[in-house]
Amino acid sequence: MEPYDGDDEESAAVLRTIGRVVKACRERKGLTQAELGTAIGYSEEQVSSVERGRRAPSATFLEKADEVLEAGGLIVGLRKEAEEARFPKKVRDLAKLEAKAVEICTYANSVVHGLLQTPDYARALYGMRRPAFSEEEVERLVAARLARQGIFDRQPAPVFAFIQEEVTLRRPIGGRMVMRKQLEHLLEVGHRRNVEIQVMPTDCEDHAGLAGSLQLLRLKGGDTVGHNEVQLTSRLISHPQEVQIHEIRHGIIRAQALTPRESLAHIEKALGET
Repeated sequence: MEPYDGDDEESAAVLRTIGRVVKACRERKGLTQAELGTAIGYSEEQVSSVERGRRAPSATFLEKADEVLEAGGLIVGLRKEAEEARFPKKVRDLAKLEAKAVEICTYANSVVHGLLQTPDYARALYGMRRPAFSEEEVERLVAARLARQGIFDRQPAPVFAFIQEEVTLRRPIGGRMVMRKQLEHLLEVGHRRNVEIQVMPTDCEDHAGLAGSLQLLRLKGGDTVGHNEVQLTSRLISHPQEVQIHEIRHGIIRAQALTPRESLAHIEKALGET
């Protein structure tokens, strides 16, 4: 189970609701917090923290509590809400936008884009952050990143246009084996019919992306928004003029990069050299 960051009021409200449901079912069954904890394999303090909305319960906690308290699916039915409440607010907000997107266009200049990362690659990235994250926080962030990747299996699936700076294929994040798995994953995803991955070669003299990474999300209904994340800032871009600049830049970078077919061959070459 995950401790909750008290600055996130949206998660706080969800966790308080879950806690009230668990408490009501426990009291209806006539059990104390200690008795429920013993029955489901958790401590009294952990049960208390869930009921007070201070911790996001795991799926296992909810499943066992639902069974022991004979809640008929009432508690386990809150699993999705509990899972989402574990993730940072900026991740939830971005995931909601991605869920509405019909096309996602990105340019990543320092690391492999989050939607394309393997678990080990993401874990290595979070593990080298400074100030350092706790192991618990690293796993929480990795889980949040992987949950976003469910968008690839959505029906109808969005169209993806990823552009990766060549250095992202060469920097051995997590070591040689982690990077090999990451490159293999890029090749696998890049062969999907709705995904194009392009590589921006280092020896390209003209480069429209030197101002940094960018992301565009074309939403159902025709609106387009941008998203930038750098250092401690995660920013949604909705002003039409700013979005237009991002669209222009992404279009030029896409034209300057290798074609999708050339890019997959380039990734295969990098894999062979890793």
